[in-house]
Amino acid sequence: MKKIYFLLLLSSATFAQVTLKITGWPANTPVGATIYLAGSVNTWNPADPAYAMQPDGLGNLQIVIPQGTGTVEYKFTRGSWPSVEGNATGSYLPNRSFTFSSAPQTINLTIQSWEDLGTGASGTAASNVQILSNAFGIPQLSTTRRIWLYLPPDYDTSAKNYPVLYMQDGQNLFDNLTSFSGEWQVDETLNNLFNQGDYGAIVVGIDNGGGERLNEYSPWVNPSYGGGDGEEYAAFLVNTLKPYIDANYRTRPEPAMSALIGSSMGALIATYTACEYPNVFRKVGNLSPAYWFALNDMNAYINTFAPSVLQNHRMYFVCGTTESSTMVPNVNTVKNNLMGKGLTAANTFTKFDSYGTHSENYWKGEFGATYTWLFQNETLSTSDATFTKPAITQTFSGKIYVEGLPSASDFEIYNLLGNKIQSMTLSTGIYELPDLAQGIYILKSTSNRLAPVKLIRN
Repeated sequence: MKKIYFLLLLSSATFAQVTLKITGWPANTPVGATIYLAGSVNTWNPADPAYAMQPDGLGNLQIVIPQGTGTVEYKFTRGSWPSVEGNATGSYLPNRSFTFSSAPQTINLTIQSWEDLGTGASGTAASNVQILSNAFGIPQLSTTRRIWLYLPPDYDTSAKNYPVLYMQDGQNLFDNLTSFSGEWQVDETLNNLFNQGDYGAIVVGIDNGGGERLNEYSPWVNPSYGGGDGEEYAAFLVNTLKPYIDANYRTRPEPAMSALIGSSMGALIATYTACEYPNVFRKVGNLSPAYWFALNDMNAYINTFAPSVLQNHRMYFVCGTTESSTMVPNVNTVKNNLMGKGLTAANTFTKFDSYGTHSENYWKGEFGATYTWLFQNETLSTSDATFTKPAITQTFSGKIYVEGLPSASDFEIYNLLGNKIQSMTLSTGIYELPDLAQGIYILKSTSNRLAPVKLIRN
C-alpha cells in the first residue's frame, strides 16, 4: 500500500497546540493512501509510522501537534521525495509553514497535486477543484458519499466570505472522467465569470448514490421507480453537510447566500429541500425538473404551506419544450403553486427552450445564467470579508476556546442527526465541553452572523 507522509521543521517559549487537517486532495491520489507527519522532529524521515495522520470521522485526516515554539515548515509526500506534493500544475511547491501562537489553532490544508502524477490524471477539473472527501458520512442514510469542492480563484489570497452552491449529481459537474455523459463545466464557467468581475462562490458537489439516486432524490415513493429517502437526504444537506462547510470554510451561511441547484431528479430534491427548510436555503436552480416522478405528492405537500412561507425565496426554472409532453405543464403547475405560497413574480424566472434536451450538455449551457440570475440582486463586495465566523476552537483537552466575541452569545449543540442536545451561552474565554456522549457535534449560534463549529467528544 502506498502511504502519504507529512514533513515538518520546528524552530524554538512554548505556545498552544496546532491541529493540522487535510480536507482535500487530488482526485488521482491512489486509493488507500495514508498520511504521515515528518520533519526536524524525526530528521525529515518521509516514512515514519510514528507520525501517522488520523481520520477525524468526517472524511478528513488530521494530527495534533503538541504545544511548541517558533515556525514550522512542512510538505506532504506519498512516502518518498519523488512523490512530494506539487502546485496547481504539478510542479515544485515551496515549503508550507505555520507559527505557534498563544491560542490553539486548527489549520485546514489542501493538496493540489503530486509531482509524480501531475494534473493530467484528474481529467478536466480545474486546479481549484478538489475532492473534499471520498467517503463523507451520511448518518441519516447510514452511507457515505464523495464530495467535491470548488473554491473561487482568490480564496487563498483574500479574506472574503462567499455564497455557497450545493449541487446534486457531483460526478457530472467538473470532470469528464467521472461524468455520465459529459460534464457541466461548472468550474470553467465560474472561473470565467470571476475573471469578468464576478465576486465568486463556493460550490459543493454531492455525488449521487448510483442505484440509490431515485430513492434519495425524492421524499415520495413512485410505485414504478422507487423513492422515499429524500427526507433523510435533505436532512443530511441541512444538518450535516452545510454545518461542516460553514464551520471549515469562509462562507456566507445565511439563507439568502445558500443555493441548491440540480437537474432532473436533482432539481426535484432541490425544490423540496428549499421548501422543507425555508430558513436554510432560499435560492433554487431547477433545470429540467423531474416533477413527474411525484407530481401529486409535490403539489399536496406545497398546499400544506403557510401563504407567505416562500416570500423570500428566489427560484429559476429552465427546461426544453420537447423534453417530454409533460415537462412544461408540470413546471408551470409546480411554479404556480409555489407562487401561491409567497414566491413572488420578481423572484421567479422561467425559460422554456425549443432547443433544450434532457442532457448534461444542455444543462452545462444553462448553468451560468442560472447562477448569475439567482445572485444578481445580492450586494457582495470585499467589505464582506468582515463577515467571519467566531474565533471558537476546541483545545487538545476538549475545552471550548472562545476569542473575540463582542458580547455574550447564545449557542445550541446538535448531533449529526440534527437533534438539539442542549443550549449554552458563550463569551470570550475557556469553557469545559458539556457532558456529552462520545461523538461529533455541531455548535451553532442562534445568530446567522456566526458560522457553526464542529466539536468532538472523545
